[in-house]
Amino acid sequence: MVPIGGSPACLVYSQTAGYRHGCIPSGIAAIRRLGRERGFAVVATEDPERIRPGFLENFTAVAFLNTSGNVLDGQGRSALQAFMERGGGFAGIHAACDTGYDWPWYETLVGAWFMSHPLQQKAVVRIEDPGHPSTRSLPTAWPRWDEWYDFKANPRGKVRVLATLDEKTYRGGKMGQDHPIVWCHENAGGRSWYTGCGHTKRSFSDPLYLGHLAGGLLYAMSLDAAGTGDPRA
Repeated sequence: MVPIGGSPACLVYSQTAGYRHGCIPSGIAAIRRLGRERGFAVVATEDPERIRPGFLENFTAVAFLNTSGNVLDGQGRSALQAFMERGGGFAGIHAACDTGYDWPWYETLVGAWFMSHPLQQKAVVRIEDPGHPSTRSLPTAWPRWDEWYDFKANPRGKVRVLATLDEKTYRGGKMGQDHPIVWCHENAGGRSWYTGCGHTKRSFSDPLYLGHLAGGLLYAMSLDAAGTGDPRA
């Protein structure tokens, strides 16, 4: 999908109607830096009135950064769905799955809904698909500190699982041996990418996490790792 003006651009949406993550400003600043480095424009908003067809036409992808609760009205929901059906991209970061529980299409878009989490702690993320832009630069076993989400349903079979969480390496996980934590798909029309990582401020200054996030955003915009390419690809 080519936005008006022809240049790749990402809209970062961080409205909250439930829990509000203190890392949101750090996340916006980090995505702005990635945009400057990788050659795509970034606009951030928390105004649901901006999620309308006319405004979304300016963007290649929309990133939901730690949204929570019902953050879109009926017009916004229709606009986002139409945007994806026209080939737009979506990136869901951490609490993006804690959003829109009364909106079945949104579960299809993000891939799964949040269920619970234990206390923040270090765990090991196992890279399942190292060929994806968001996992290509990561170690096969990626130890990191975060808030580790369990999901209401395992999305495997409906999405391309990129990484899983090793529940043997932390306490309190509820999904068992198969615990997807990063995935992508095209079930909603355009490309959708989700990462369960990204609760803490320190995530947005961690080079490994930033490479992971950059790859996910570039994938959602159909751009290559250098930030160039045809966003219609």
